[in-house]
Amino acid sequence: MRVRWRGTLICLIGAWLAAAAHADEGMWTFDHFPAQEVAQRYGVQITPAWLEHVRLATVRLNGCTGSFVSSDGLILTNHHCVESCLAALSSQDANLVDGGFLADERHPEGRCATQVADVLVATEEVTAQITAAVAGLDAAAAASARRRTLTLLEQRCEQASARRPAGRLKCQAVSLYEGGQYFLYEYKRYEDVRLVFAPESDIAAFGGDPDNFQFPRWSLDVSVLRAYENGKPAHTPQHLSIDFDGPREGEPVFVSGHPGTTSRLETRAQLEFTRDVVLPQALLRSAELRGRYLQFAFANAANAALIEAPLDNLENAIKVRRKLLDALHDDALLERKSAEERTLRAAAHLDGEDPWRQIAAALAKERDFYEPYTFIEGGAGFNSILFRYARLLVRGVEERTKPNADRLREFTDAALPRVARQLAARLPVYPEVEAMTLSASLERLREWLGPDDPLSQQLFAHDSPDGVAIRLVAETQIADPAVRQRLWEGGAAAVRASRDPMIELVRGIDPQARALRRRYEDEVDGPITAAAARIARARFAAYGTRVYPDATFTLRLNVGTVSGWNEHGRPIPAFTHLERAFARATGARPFKMPDRWLAAADRLDRSTPFCISTSNDIVGGNSGSPLIDARGRLVGLMFDGNIHSIAGDYAFDAANNRAVALHPAMLRVALEQVYGAHALFAELSASGDALAGRAAAR
Repeated sequence: MRVRWRGTLICLIGAWLAAAAHADEGMWTFDHFPAQEVAQRYGVQITPAWLEHVRLATVRLNGCTGSFVSSDGLILTNHHCVESCLAALSSQDANLVDGGFLADERHPEGRCATQVADVLVATEEVTAQITAAVAGLDAAAAASARRRTLTLLEQRCEQASARRPAGRLKCQAVSLYEGGQYFLYEYKRYEDVRLVFAPESDIAAFGGDPDNFQFPRWSLDVSVLRAYENGKPAHTPQHLSIDFDGPREGEPVFVSGHPGTTSRLETRAQLEFTRDVVLPQALLRSAELRGRYLQFAFANAANAALIEAPLDNLENAIKVRRKLLDALHDDALLERKSAEERTLRAAAHLDGEDPWRQIAAALAKERDFYEPYTFIEGGAGFNSILFRYARLLVRGVEERTKPNADRLREFTDAALPRVARQLAARLPVYPEVEAMTLSASLERLREWLGPDDPLSQQLFAHDSPDGVAIRLVAETQIADPAVRQRLWEGGAAAVRASRDPMIELVRGIDPQARALRRRYEDEVDGPITAAAARIARARFAAYGTRVYPDATFTLRLNVGTVSGWNEHGRPIPAFTHLERAFARATGARPFKMPDRWLAAADRLDRSTPFCISTSNDIVGGNSGSPLIDARGRLVGLMFDGNIHSIAGDYAFDAANNRAVALHPAMLRVALEQVYGAHALFAELSASGDALAGRAAAR
């Protein structure tokens, strides 16, 4: 029986790997991209030179991706990736989110205060160092040793890079395969990033929430940034040329970018915890907040304008969580997960305690304190930009007094510049919205923890959640970046002496919040990480690196084709066209066409392709990723997926999962014929096909 089972097991593994390879699935790291399989299936050769060129042309932005598209630092990305920059550069007289922006002879390129652009230039595996650091330790001690070692490795990496002729790099410790591998990723960082172009929000987000995660689609979700060095446009010889004619249906295409997170390698127990605990509670909180937003918006036009962006973001989050919950209620998906676990167990012959059971036991412990952890340390009870500023200050100045290796990971020397940028940024904060969101979250904190909980008693002994929120927002001064800057530069003494009520709130709850964090790290995260690492080693033994790691907002490459799909027996085409966008325009948001587009309508070719559907495997974080052809040319700009792509967090459905990209022909139409951005279009067009052709030939 054992011999027969072993043969069956090999067949199962082979069939599973073949199915994965056949589907347009896989967020592959560049060092393990399946070039041979791609050549066999698509007949295209992806060479090491092609991979290097694409890697160095791909840019990581704050929560998004971009790509260099000129030798002078131009970065192409999505409009929704730069909305915070547009808001920060706006004034009372000019709302750039609504009205758009073009740097020309009238307007200089505006610096995005919190934006950085990172390019991955090198990686170093450090799994052996982490393994040695945690050897023989229990789960809690191992988790502490792992954090210290990762911080020290980052520190040494950055110090070593500073001695090189090319200059200091930003180093980030990266975990892959649920802790099965650890790497140091070394980035060239551009800290001066400026806005060049963004269209009006009405065309960038045409269709709004009704069209979100849908296809067919007509959204000009594009913006252009520029990286600077030493006050001048950065020299970026590794950039993508743009083929404005775009791809053909059925053509193989590639997406290079930084997908945020997926959970495809998590255990069934982890998925069930998300299904039964995490998502239902998050949806309840979001649904109530949505109701408050709508009530606030209905009061008057000024309120509606204030809440528009937060409401859009919340609607997006609700849609995502709802579809994720639907996916986790699919018995077939969970049964496939169980079958994979049984197969891997049989292949691994693991000694000692079963790691899947260890993960389930840790999750059972998490259930015991999930609510206080979520509301207090997780911040769900204090939904406020001002609270988050206060926590950065209180924790940041305290952590800075400790040795680097002993700090919370978000306050290490490598992370402090980002914290400083956040605190110094002059971003709009609206008191009415702050009071509303803080009040709603405080009410939920009291509901879930109970009115007799010590924290509830502490917070609401003399006032209601609404009264507490209104007072805190009215009396705090930390909405002013100058105040934040003084406290940050004044250090621990200044923050401890502060009588700002939001600072006092954070100081008052921080001991309890830190205790909950330590409990989570010792009882949940540490054991899960250790068990997941054992599962990862078993997976490597069975499959090697023929299985791709879950997304971690690190650089990945995916292959797919330009293709539609069938929805309820109805074919969905791979392309949309400009004509239908004008036909759908109603004059009212979210189907309002900007005035300059209406004025240009008669001179535009309405047969111009607008958006593209592809079978590429992408998730959040891929926003702004370049869609690339086999010659290394940019042939589209990713900005969304269809409704089926949301479940891609857990599994890829080759038949229905589709990514959505802007067709480059629409970028040409917009720049040349609508916005008159002739200099920008000339710069984007300058390199032609020559650069990509040389890269593909090397």
